[in-house]
Amino acid sequence: MLKFSNEIKTALLFIFGISLFFIGFSYLKSNDVFVSDRLFYGVYDNTEGLLNGTPVTINGYEVGSVENSELIFPSGKIFVTFRVENDFPFSKNSIAQIYESGLIGGKALAIIPAFDKAADAEYGDTLQTAVAPGLTDLVNEKLSPLQEKIESMIVHADSVLISFKNVMDVERQEALRQSIDQFSETTAALTTLTNALSSSVNDTDGTLNNTFDALARASENAAAITDSLQQAPLAASIRMLEHSAINLSDITNKVSAGEGTLGKLVQSDSLVNALNETNVQVQLLLQDMRLNPKRYVHFSLFGKKNKTYEKPEKSE
Repeated sequence: MLKFSNEIKTALLFIFGISLFFIGFSYLKSNDVFVSDRLFYGVYDNTEGLLNGTPVTINGYEVGSVENSELIFPSGKIFVTFRVENDFPFSKNSIAQIYESGLIGGKALAIIPAFDKAADAEYGDTLQTAVAPGLTDLVNEKLSPLQEKIESMIVHADSVLISFKNVMDVERQEALRQSIDQFSETTAALTTLTNALSSSVNDTDGTLNNTFDALARASENAAAITDSLQQAPLAASIRMLEHSAINLSDITNKVSAGEGTLGKLVQSDSLVNALNETNVQVQLLLQDMRLNPKRYVHFSLFGKKNKTYEKPEKSE
């Protein structure tokens, strides 16, 4: 069996301890000793509080971490070293951008790969850098125009108030106060008028209700009359009316044909002429009685001879 001297054992133990210390130290720095990685660099004007060990991502996928940050003298810029453990190839024109990883304000580093068919970035290359605006920057960017408008409005309002103060002397203030008092009185009068109208409407409601009740009763009576008419012997009345119309038509036909006394009176010219002649004779008799009354009514104690009748002239 091979035997080692104490010196060799001590040397092997020392080498093992150094290796273990290196592995542990690399692990604490979030570095994987057994994975080949690449170091890249970036120069920033402001790292926004970027810490060592901060994750490095590509399209949101973690591919490494920030190794170190150093302040460059005398420019004041910050030299950042970051490690990429993934073998994902990206162009040397890619951008290492610092961005805000959350609402709390933590910063992270993202590689924005450029697919421009340029040469791939290699170990030790310095990439282009950028800093994305955070939530605070965006809010300030949106609020700055609004702030300017508000300030302008305040200045304008102040000018208006000063002008109003200069215009509103004591007399105008008193006139304005009187106008306000008159407006208050007008409002009170309108309130009184509204109450009166409301009371009138309430009184009218009772009258309208009575009117509607009367209309309802009239409608019920009309419905009752309609029902009575529907139940009446309307057919018999119609038949009687038709029978009367037939009789009247028959009488009219007979009169037109000259039947009966009325028909002869209407159709016979001789009867009409005789009646006319009789009428003329009666008129002559009445005229003679008016002109010679003694001829018809006389009285004498000794007697007297009657005058001969003379035919009176026909009156036109």
